[in-house]
Amino acid sequence: MLLRRHWANFRYYDSSFTGSEAVDYLHELLRRNYNFGPEVTRYQTLQLLRKFLKAHVIEDIKGRHGTEDFEDNGHLYRFPTLSPLKSFPARPFLRDSSDLPRLIRWDDYEELPQRENIAPKSTIMTSDLWNKRHSVAIGDVHECKLIRRKEITPKQVDHIWKSMTVVHLQRVLGLTSLDGVLNPMHVNGKHIVHNVFSINKSGIVVLENKAEDMPYWVVSAMKCLANWPNCNETKQPVYPGFERDVLRTVGDYFQRLKEPLLTFHLYEVFVNILSLLQEQEVATEALQVSTLLLPPPNRRRLQLLLRLMARVCQNPHLPPLNDAIATRTLMVQMFSHCVLGSVDDMDLDELLATKLVTFMMEHYNTIFQVPSKLRRQVEEHLSHLKRAQIKYAGSDTDFSASPAFCKQIRRVESEEQKVIGTQTPLQELLEGLIADKELPAKDKRKRLKQFQRLYPEVYHNRFPTEESKAAIIPEKAPRLKPHLMFLNLKKPFQPFQRSWSFRA
Repeated sequence: MLLRRHWANFRYYDSSFTGSEAVDYLHELLRRNYNFGPEVTRYQTLQLLRKFLKAHVIEDIKGRHGTEDFEDNGHLYRFPTLSPLKSFPARPFLRDSSDLPRLIRWDDYEELPQRENIAPKSTIMTSDLWNKRHSVAIGDVHECKLIRRKEITPKQVDHIWKSMTVVHLQRVLGLTSLDGVLNPMHVNGKHIVHNVFSINKSGIVVLENKAEDMPYWVVSAMKCLANWPNCNETKQPVYPGFERDVLRTVGDYFQRLKEPLLTFHLYEVFVNILSLLQEQEVATEALQVSTLLLPPPNRRRLQLLLRLMARVCQNPHLPPLNDAIATRTLMVQMFSHCVLGSVDDMDLDELLATKLVTFMMEHYNTIFQVPSKLRRQVEEHLSHLKRAQIKYAGSDTDFSASPAFCKQIRRVESEEQKVIGTQTPLQELLEGLIADKELPAKDKRKRLKQFQRLYPEVYHNRFPTEESKAAIIPEKAPRLKPHLMFLNLKKPFQPFQRSWSFRA
């Protein structure tokens, strides 16, 4: 902001500015900024400057701040010589990715494990282990059994929805980590499941405990404004200015709430969404995921409030609700701070909330829909956990990336799989046996003979001739008999002639 010399009380002050100059400059700056827009009023700008004076961002010409009130007149102000220091609120520190909720695996049962980060054990392919892994193909084990996982508990379903929703939110926001933005400890999986499934035909959350719902008179007043002028069911006398009194009644209820509807814990999440408003689809998906984290009573109030605001702004039969402000601007100014706010001094909260609430009001029909991609991923994961797994006796090590599952098929398909489906794994088994360099040659030849006896067709396809087998697996070298090792093969063999002599 431009600073210059000003005169006051028969003396001059360099590098100063008047209150009116500050309001003019900041008001125009905020109106040109996309995050705030032309709807920012001069009074809102004045309120922001008063907060700046209280926080010692600026001071009056005599160095006073905090107790003084900023005035939109010729009173002189200046910037302090030292930058104001303010301690940031302590945020929960996430030590590593282990603080994020983990997905339920197939091998998890009723209770969640206490330790979630356990390094996988390295597996060495020994001869005995090779036998266990390929025992079915070799013929040592002739049957298998199906191991069905225990029933998934509601607690585990809540945990899965929580973990996958948090990961989906991080991806949509484009963040490498949610550290400083969202503490997973403040996310309740039960709330997410309730917001997804406990809804009516209009998509509004239905509360199990009616005591958590809004009072009947507030709901009745909101219906009256939303359906104006068809609100005879309230049986209230209609008089000039009746609609303004009804709006004031609704406004008083929301303004007396102890916490904004988007909660203090999720404040940073929705502030991050403000930077995505230029990309409508991305911002809408981010709001769809973020609003799932709300407690069900907050989500229901927010749904009804935004629907009311949109209907009031679109109702041509509704009389003006204010003589000086347009209906749309009035609705946003009245309810924005009831929707978004921080637990601290709430600096800039009103301007940030105005921008966010305006977007949410314009897209209220879509921001409360459950993201189809997230729902599909969770359903597929739950379906995966409910399937049965094949387990072979004696094979207690799982080398596959994912477990094998089976389902009932027709007899024709079964016959086709006998011919075609089993060839590929048997061929892979044979190749693995040939390529195993740690297996002694004697054991390798023994197992090849066993494989040849059990699966002659697969073996013949791999080794159609003896030459092809010898090129890969050298035959055992012949050994000479001991009594032939000393023969001189260069001379012809002469039969041994024995002479007999007799003595008298």
